[in-house]
Amino acid sequence: MKYLAMIQARCGSTRLPNKVLKDLHGKPALQRMIERVQKSRLVDEVMVVTSIKMDNLPILRLCSSIGIRTGVGSEDDVLDRFYQTAKLLSPKYVIRLTADCPCFDAELLDMAIEQMRPDTDYCAMMSETFADGLDLEIIKFVALEKAWKEAEHFYEREHVTQYIIHHPELFKQQDLVSPIGYFGNQRWTVDEAEDFEVVSRIYGYFLGEKKSEDFGYQEILKYLEKHPEVGELNKMYQRNEGLQKSIEKEGMVDERGAH
Repeated sequence: MKYLAMIQARCGSTRLPNKVLKDLHGKPALQRMIERVQKSRLVDEVMVVTSIKMDNLPILRLCSSIGIRTGVGSEDDVLDRFYQTAKLLSPKYVIRLTADCPCFDAELLDMAIEQMRPDTDYCAMMSETFADGLDLEIIKFVALEKAWKEAEHFYEREHVTQYIIHHPELFKQQDLVSPIGYFGNQRWTVDEAEDFEVVSRIYGYFLGEKKSEDFGYQEILKYLEKHPEVGELNKMYQRNEGLQKSIEKEGMVDERGAH
């Protein structure tokens, strides 16, 4: 197997509980995400990775019902969860995605795969020129394994690729830049109730008025340009808030330990 897409999912979100299973115009948001990733021409398999907590049983049931393979692992050591699952399938590349991105565009994923240089260990939207919610990371399995062996900080274990990102001297990195210019100020992810309202309106427009599930990021941008009031609904939230909180939390723990 060359390209394995792994969608990280759990039910225990504190900001918007069970967000990945919320009904998004007739299907759970996670299923919408899965179906959009499956549109990729280049990915060999799409699977879901969740944690061992009983709260996540509905995710396993959903994936079973639609024929999607699942991996189960540590709740907090998500790096271990990804590594242990991927190791069983031996892909050359692991593609890390998160279930709270139901506006994901598989064409962007295929573009990233085609642009990725042979010597690149890690390819991602590092300069954040794309909307929050289109995020993807492509990691060589050997790089993931090295990170799994060497990462020590809590935030590096919880947020799978942080060790790789913070060690460019060890891993060859490649930035994926928007081909149509910057729109990184847009928020299409689902972390808050207002986020879900934005995504729901996007889906409502395309499934309702356009009668189509086949819409990409450029079509979404055109819709939001015509309906700027939709994008205003969630603009108060910060990008990567969860990661920042994890880093700050670990900093406080280290500071207390130093005293």
